[in-house]
Amino acid sequence: MRKLKEFIIEKLILICGLASIFFVVLIFLFLLKEGLAVFKTVSPFKFLFSRSWYPISEPPQLGILPLILGSLLITAGAAIISIPIGIGCAIYIAEIAPLKVKEVLKAGIELLAAIPSVVLGFIGMVTLVPLVRTMFHLPTGLTALSGSIMLAFMAMPTIVSIAEDALYSVPKTYKEGAFALGATHWQMIWRVMLPAASGGMLAAIMLGIGRVIGETMAVMMITGNAAVIPNSILIPVRTLTATIAAEMGEAVTGSEHYFALFAIGIVLFIISFAINVTADILLHKRQ
Repeated sequence: MRKLKEFIIEKLILICGLASIFFVVLIFLFLLKEGLAVFKTVSPFKFLFSRSWYPISEPPQLGILPLILGSLLITAGAAIISIPIGIGCAIYIAEIAPLKVKEVLKAGIELLAAIPSVVLGFIGMVTLVPLVRTMFHLPTGLTALSGSIMLAFMAMPTIVSIAEDALYSVPKTYKEGAFALGATHWQMIWRVMLPAASGGMLAAIMLGIGRVIGETMAVMMITGNAAVIPNSILIPVRTLTATIAAEMGEAVTGSEHYFALFAIGIVLFIISFAINVTADILLHKRQ
């Protein structure tokens, strides 16, 4: 009976794993079916590297380079802000904070992760956008900087939580051995804990970046939605995700605009896949 239960559980786990892969493949095939049709009227090179996104003009101009650069700019800005702060916060919670403070901070971080993105976007519009406009003397605070700060705030709970778990999972014997060799607390953290937890740290960073690049509502609300080539972080930009969310409801089914939005979905899928593969390669290389 015990072997039968184990057999059933193993097969159920196998089915769930295969089903998840199957659904991802179906999603990608659906995107290909709808998105590749746009390349009947515009070449892939022109679609990816043209500077103009005017899908309802005559003829439609379907260049997504401004959208790609806007997404990359905001993602890079959010990563620069969130990674050092998130890793530092994880180190403090795991190794420095007193027990009572640690419990309060962990609960607060988990609470931040539960806040809906549309709520954070609204808070950003009310507080962050006017602050950026006033601080940098801009005509509008709806800029890439505002989006980067808000997305960094959204990515930090993921980074902190997973990085703290990675630090906590390091064997206690590593710490005891470092102290026995005469290392200070900071030397133990820097030379023992961080290298030992580097795989989990990398996973935390990549998941945080994945959260950033896939975010839609908050970005759409506070980045200005201007499809232009960004030459500064202090100008409005538009991202790939915001474009799909803002325009899919208005696109005529079967039109070039409709197919172009699905092609943007293919680009997003490939970018997300590339991030995950890169993280996996780096993780195995580190191990």
